[in-house]
Amino acid sequence: MTLALEAAAKTVGGRVHIHPTSLELQKGTMNVLLGPTLSGKTTLMRLMASLDRPTSGRVLWEGRDVTGTRVQDRNVAMVYQQFINYPSMSVFENIASPLRLMGRGKAEIDRAVTRAAELMKLEGLLRRKPLELSGGQQQRCALARALVKEAGLVLLDEPLANLDYKLREELRVEIPKIFEESGSIFVYATTEPEEALLLGGNTATLWEGRITQFGPTPDVYRRPVDATTARAFSDPPMNFLAISKTGNRLLFGGGQNLPATGKLQELEDGRYMAGFRPNHLEVARHTPDAMTFTPTIDVTEITGSETFLHLEHHGEKWVGLIHGVHDLRHDQQIEVFLDPAHIYIFAEDGRLVVPASYAMAA
Repeated sequence: MTLALEAAAKTVGGRVHIHPTSLELQKGTMNVLLGPTLSGKTTLMRLMASLDRPTSGRVLWEGRDVTGTRVQDRNVAMVYQQFINYPSMSVFENIASPLRLMGRGKAEIDRAVTRAAELMKLEGLLRRKPLELSGGQQQRCALARALVKEAGLVLLDEPLANLDYKLREELRVEIPKIFEESGSIFVYATTEPEEALLLGGNTATLWEGRITQFGPTPDVYRRPVDATTARAFSDPPMNFLAISKTGNRLLFGGGQNLPATGKLQELEDGRYMAGFRPNHLEVARHTPDAMTFTPTIDVTEITGSETFLHLEHHGEKWVGLIHGVHDLRHDQQIEVFLDPAHIYIFAEDGRLVVPASYAMAA
């Protein structure tokens, strides 16, 4: 069982929402669409589900062209960010509704609803109406309805975005377990890199209507093919610094330089970009060969256990994510340290040319 997009594109009013996209998803896989708001995640899911027809290209299901096929004639389930349930029906009837439409018998419906309710921890709530439930319970009801449908394609469009932190954490763990037995193709849209990493499976990073990379989630995170993918798969986004290579040295400006060893020796002399994630900036030196920078603090944000540092370094805007509470002043200069092992090297056009050394670890 496969879902394939063949150069599928979507244009609305002369504006490109999805550039020509080719993608193949396999049976029994969790596939995450990761990208910022308006990157094209929902539009891409609507093309997959036949809710929208591509302006050009095709959608194939198990090798059969289903482009333009009505969504009613496709075995698709979709769960949205909003809690979409039937308010006048009980939780039981909400969950059972797809099976009743399919003409299933009472005994089969009872078994399926009971099983789904147990998985979603709704057993004692089946007689209630959705508006009598908490937000998390309402979303569990919507997920249970998708589960009983036994759809070949299940689309989850930021389904946890409106839940509180604790409920999000619970459902992030539960969703892959709940659906893995079904053998369906799952597509899960999110703006949060952390959520993609927790869900695992495969990730497609989206940026301005283009899929920039698709593959196993850890691989995409550790080895982004370009700077755009690195930005999409980092929250806060990856920091960048213009550098140059001359002979056997990498020059970072401000007197900072590194020896060009290993794969760096293979680089031609010229200009490049160094990239590093916010959590790799530190306020204490933990490795003897750590590079030292002295940026200026713009803003600090204390979350309780961590502090976000918004920094300016020679015109570059950086963000550091450091552990603990740090009371630092606006316009204060601060020393920060960066282990060279965490630096990616990108060409000026954004292509990754040398991954961070930790990214190559098995």
